[in-house]
Amino acid sequence: MLHEYLARLAKEYVFERAKRFAGSEFADFIRHDLAVEARKRTIFLPYDLELKASVGQSQWASVPWLAFFDPIITDTATRGFYVVYLINPQTEEIVLSLNQGTTEVYEEFGENERGRKILARRAFEMTDRVADYANKFDIAPIYLGTDAKLPAGYQAGHAFGRVYNANSIDADGFYNDLENMLEAYRALVDRGGRTPVESMMEEAGSTDIEETRKYILSRRIERAKNVRIKVLKARGAICEGCGLNPQVHYNFSGLLKNTPLDVHHAKPIRELAEGETRRYKLPEDFLVLCPTCHRVIHKQSDASDLEALKQSIRFVHASQLDW
Repeated sequence: MLHEYLARLAKEYVFERAKRFAGSEFADFIRHDLAVEARKRTIFLPYDLELKASVGQSQWASVPWLAFFDPIITDTATRGFYVVYLINPQTEEIVLSLNQGTTEVYEEFGENERGRKILARRAFEMTDRVADYANKFDIAPIYLGTDAKLPAGYQAGHAFGRVYNANSIDADGFYNDLENMLEAYRALVDRGGRTPVESMMEEAGSTDIEETRKYILSRRIERAKNVRIKVLKARGAICEGCGLNPQVHYNFSGLLKNTPLDVHHAKPIRELAEGETRRYKLPEDFLVLCPTCHRVIHKQSDASDLEALKQSIRFVHASQLDW
């Protein structure tokens, strides 16, 4: 059971960390077995998540963790925001946290008090955006048993969560908390994440909050890991609106992923049916468009109406002209 695996990690980490890192069976147990057990707990939940457990890379980490990533937002603990179990090995506590990438903030603002203040401010904004979920958890600060700079970033970046003692975990409450936290994570993604409302509305060109949120989510889906390359492979690297072919019209010969075309999420955000985990289907829910056609289709009343887009086009490309 997941809570038992995490309890073992919390109770044994200090002892195991005193051993050699390379070839550690305990480290392999955390990276593999713990992640597999977490996957079992989430496989039937309506979320498309990537999971990763870590005890460090070339050496033992001060704070080991197990994280749940929405690939629309991130696939790494260094950036974006995500749900994570953080371990305090000194007190043998497990901290469930809605947290954020410390490394990206440190790189921009400095690995110092200023960087941590930025993380704390963003954590408050995350809590405020999903206040209806945050009130099910504790919003008090967390302490991870060390003042090292990376764990200090986790502490500053903590929005809300729950702390469990590894020796006395109520299993029912533990799993109820996990489901509520993943629901909160989903809501935060749907509501625009950490992006200010004014910025979202400016990008969406709308003052309607629901319309804005759907637009921003669609744009994030278009940029999500593996979506672009899979759509280009399946639908072809030619604009489905005007027929622009980068290889012919721009003499483009680079990698497919660098093709100067956009992937457009054409269908409305899916209402997930029971058993579904993805908000979109590949490649059915997408179109391949040149940047101009992509911009124009978003101005239509129906952003999925490819035929309306085609009928509005009044030009042909140079290679199609009879000179």
